[in-house]
Amino acid sequence: MGNCCCTAAVPAAGSVGGRRRRRGESSSRRHRGIKTVDVEEYHCEFSSGDQKSDICICVVTWNMNGQVCYEDLAELVGSHNAKERKYELLVVGLQEAPRRNIARLLQAALANTHMLLGKAIMQSLQLYVFGPCRSSELLLTEVEVDKRSVGGCGGMARRKKGAVAIRINYKGISMVFISCHLAAHAGKVKERNWESKDITHSLFSKNSNPYSRPAHLTVWLGDLNYRIQGIDNFPVRKLIHNDLQSMLTGNDQLLQEAERGRVFDGFCEGTLTFKPTYKYDTGSSNYDTSHKVRTSTLFGSLFRPIIVLHKLGLGSGFSFFQFNRKPNRITRFLVWLSP
Repeated sequence: MGNCCCTAAVPAAGSVGGRRRRRGESSSRRHRGIKTVDVEEYHCEFSSGDQKSDICICVVTWNMNGQVCYEDLAELVGSHNAKERKYELLVVGLQEAPRRNIARLLQAALANTHMLLGKAIMQSLQLYVFGPCRSSELLLTEVEVDKRSVGGCGGMARRKKGAVAIRINYKGISMVFISCHLAAHAGKVKERNWESKDITHSLFSKNSNPYSRPAHLTVWLGDLNYRIQGIDNFPVRKLIHNDLQSMLTGNDQLLQEAERGRVFDGFCEGTLTFKPTYKYDTGSSNYDTSHKVRTSTLFGSLFRPIIVLHKLGLGSGFSFFQFNRKPNRITRFLVWLSP
């Protein structure tokens, strides 16, 4: 998703990022699956603040495993060097987040450059959107939040499943950000497919206008939990050890399901340039050594991906870039652009 790093969900009638099928249009159209696009280095600059300038968006997704450290959050948003924070919007999606005031910690890390525009919280599933302090009040015309539970435990277990979402209109562009946590375990592909569709159809569906235009930009981020399929654990680890993880994309459940038109058809995802991030032993770079010996998940999301919306015309195009940083235990990041 131009030069990109993303993926997005199936456009469907009444959906968050989709459209209604026109009368007489075939329902058996050819599936596009998820398009993989190149990613390159990029350094954002704050826009001039006018309606026609590009929009630079930093998107972060992180499964926190119930633990939080201010220093980790500070590094995540680049608080140690304010010059790094040239992105206009910062979107932070968290899964398995502890019950602490994450918004306060993030705001402290962002110092005086960004302010909280919106937050959506459903127990351990959390989503925050920040914008520049100096211009957000003038450029932001809409903020709406929603959530959808599909199960799991959000209390002590911190495993709430579902999604939280924020819809904004910024500089005249409508955007929807969805932070999700789908069903775990390798064999639950159908459950993950169903959950993603249920979330798509449910979010922002109350009092919705069936004839209204869908959002210009829809971004899914979170722990989608799709796994590597059809290959045993240790051959997977050997390929990763030899930097041959690109050979595993054909075994990626998410790409397989998208190619069959079951989920995220027509979305884009940036080329994955790092090794799978699931599952490391806590506090190390070693893959799971517990009795479960889990097969790696392909793949985690980029640590700090960047979206640049080019406003040559409304919703006319966008590019994806990434900062070259080591990922933590984070997951996939998906985008859809309305035609």
